[in-house]
Amino acid sequence: MLRRQWRWLRNTVNPPKVRLIYDPAYERYTSGVPMDPLRADRILAFLNNERLVRREEISPPRPAALKNVLLVHAPEYLDALQRPETLTGILGVPVSDNELEQVLDLQRLMVGGTIQATRWALTTQCVAVNLGGGFHHAGRTRGAGFCVFNDMAVAIARLRQRGFVEAALIVDLDLHDGNGTREIFAADPTVHTFSVHNEHWGDTAAVAATSIALGAGVTDELYLGTLLKALPPVVEAVRPGLVIYLAGCDVAADDAIGNWKISPEGLLARDRFVVDLVRRQGTPLVVVLGGGYGDEAWRYSARFLSWLLTGSPIEPPGNEELTLLRFRQIKASLDPAHLTQTKEGGGWDLTEDDLVGLFPGVPRQTRFLGYFSRVGVELLLERFGILQLIRARGFKMPLVNLELDHPLGQTVRIFGDADRRELLVELRLHRDTRVVPGCEVLDVEWMLLQNPRERFSDARPALPGQQHPGLGMLREFFGWLVVLSETLSLDGVLFHPNHYHVAALSRRHARFLQPRAEALLRALQPLLGGMPLDDASRAVEDGRVLDASTGKALTWEGWPMVLPTSARLRERTEGQAYEEAVVAAGASLQLALGPREVVKGT
Repeated sequence: MLRRQWRWLRNTVNPPKVRLIYDPAYERYTSGVPMDPLRADRILAFLNNERLVRREEISPPRPAALKNVLLVHAPEYLDALQRPETLTGILGVPVSDNELEQVLDLQRLMVGGTIQATRWALTTQCVAVNLGGGFHHAGRTRGAGFCVFNDMAVAIARLRQRGFVEAALIVDLDLHDGNGTREIFAADPTVHTFSVHNEHWGDTAAVAATSIALGAGVTDELYLGTLLKALPPVVEAVRPGLVIYLAGCDVAADDAIGNWKISPEGLLARDRFVVDLVRRQGTPLVVVLGGGYGDEAWRYSARFLSWLLTGSPIEPPGNEELTLLRFRQIKASLDPAHLTQTKEGGGWDLTEDDLVGLFPGVPRQTRFLGYFSRVGVELLLERFGILQLIRARGFKMPLVNLELDHPLGQTVRIFGDADRRELLVELRLHRDTRVVPGCEVLDVEWMLLQNPRERFSDARPALPGQQHPGLGMLREFFGWLVVLSETLSLDGVLFHPNHYHVAALSRRHARFLQPRAEALLRALQPLLGGMPLDDASRAVEDGRVLDASTGKALTWEGWPMVLPTSARLRERTEGQAYEEAVVAAGASLQLALGPREVVKGT
């Protein structure tokens, strides 16, 4: 806390010379494209939590005017973009008529973000960061590799129209070749395109270009050594009046589609080297994000920007913690009335419908968990980005349905479309005061997260109890449940993992209420940790996990797990007494793994 207060005070006295360009519309999705639609939002949530940015340091962009786009792209190309098949070829996924305008609007907005960044960098001498952009594959007459409009080229061309005559340098360190930018400026000696990438995407001829292809499997040493050797002479020779740095994160070893092996330390060293080199020249600098695929990509940009803002890098939290941070920040920004009212101007007033019950004397339920309106439930799912992530999985018009009168608990369902043919999410919940004495918890009676369009494979085998592969959104739904619990002032979220793999996947979020069950889970980790999760879960399911002292098979039960949201429940599952009880219970556990032919219950 003291560290954050110091940062806030320092930033108030000496505002940092960094400006961020961002718009909530950056979260727009394109079905099937592997970009994380919440990447910019996640970066900002982290920076806000560390008190590194203020509202006035975030500048919203305006969509790029077509007259500026036409400075770079041919009119016939813009005409071709009105046909869905053109965008389908660029994005590599089918684009419908309905999605066409959405894709073009998003990319025009991010082009406007890079234009805004150049304006800030040149007029205030700050480092201006567009939390998007970097569409370096787009050329004059075509797009490719998810890139429709070349934002960097449009921004530079616009500056030229306004009298900017100094040389420009584009430092492109995305994994992939900046071929579109190089082609656009191939005959322009005043714009040098510098690109270090895995392989060339086309002709490398240009009057002012450096194109270095390093192949696959590149590690820190080769990458940083190449950069150290090649970039300083270019900066010295060009002496640019503006540098645009494409800080792509798809070079990272854990990138979802990349083929390099750059470590987090290597990536930060790269970013620091580029910025320090440009700063020594006193040159205005613009940063765009470029590539980065999968839900870990945001962390590299966040680490870089924390260094840029403070002079020392701050390690971003894990995705689980970050999800809760984001959700809590969003929830704090919402008017509580928006979560409870049923329509404009609505509130808690009962209507005749509210008094017509399914059972005599029992009024019909109109509030989810006694608080949220139907609109409020959908609003949280939308604002938290949960529906956005579902759309990004190809379900373009998800339908949220509430069943409020189920005798076992209220049920939330999300279907893939209005026809309700594809069930994606089903959660049955109720408020409970009996399971945990002295506490009221949000009890999850049933949770189903599935993607009926995916298929099981050798790389993604079925887990016990699964009919379809999972939706890959357990973290987001846990975060949503926690915020529901906090909003209702409950003590936590409780659920019953009926299979080992559910408990194993949930252990980052929750603990067993009973110390002996927690001790058992911890004892299973080293025993099954070297196995794929499906094999480990089947080993428990099939009775292969044995009590070594008796030879009997372990019988898995759905012991309750809790994710505390109050201090009193947290003390009961994380305090010293709980840990001592877990250690004591674990001391008597002796587990062994039996052969596959062991039958459960023997």
